[in-house]
Amino acid sequence: MVLRVQTAASYGNLVHTLKDVPAGRLSWRWRVDKPLSLADLRTREGDDVALKVCALFDMPRAAVPFVERQLLRMAERRTGESLPTATVCFAWDPSWPEGTVVPNAYSRRVRYITLGTTTGSWQAVQRDLAADFVRAFGDETTRVPKVLAIALGADADNTRGESLGFIADLEFTPGLER
Repeated sequence: MVLRVQTAASYGNLVHTLKDVPAGRLSWRWRVDKPLSLADLRTREGDDVALKVCALFDMPRAAVPFVERQLLRMAERRTGESLPTATVCFAWDPSWPEGTVVPNAYSRRVRYITLGTTTGSWQAVQRDLAADFVRAFGDETTRVPKVLAIALGADADNTRGESLGFIADLEFTPGLER
């Protein structure tokens, strides 16, 4: 089974919630057949990605810097939803060296780790979520929180572009309690 993820000047996420799960290993295969030509994760205008796999973490609010904590509270009031305090997204983005950590242009609560270098061929990915969390959010904490959810998606609303990608064999293996 394969999940087809297509965008046309839009975005979407498929989220699988988890309860009280220690960070572990995440693996999948993915392929992008139609990348986004104008994507640039550093800017709001280009903050789009043809394909992404994300881990949403339950980082303690006290570890979130004060100003960002207030922005998070305002966003939650506006949306009426509880938002994750830390999200690591593995973004298919060949414009960066593989493994580059890029803060989201809208919120430092989301950090991208760039992967994916080849268009039109399947790539197998295996990630250690605890190590990736520390790499992305180590400037705020080295304590790895529980995983709240795994999300898959694509985003082309800012560039008004179109993309097509596929994800298969997604597997999450929880880590040991620390």
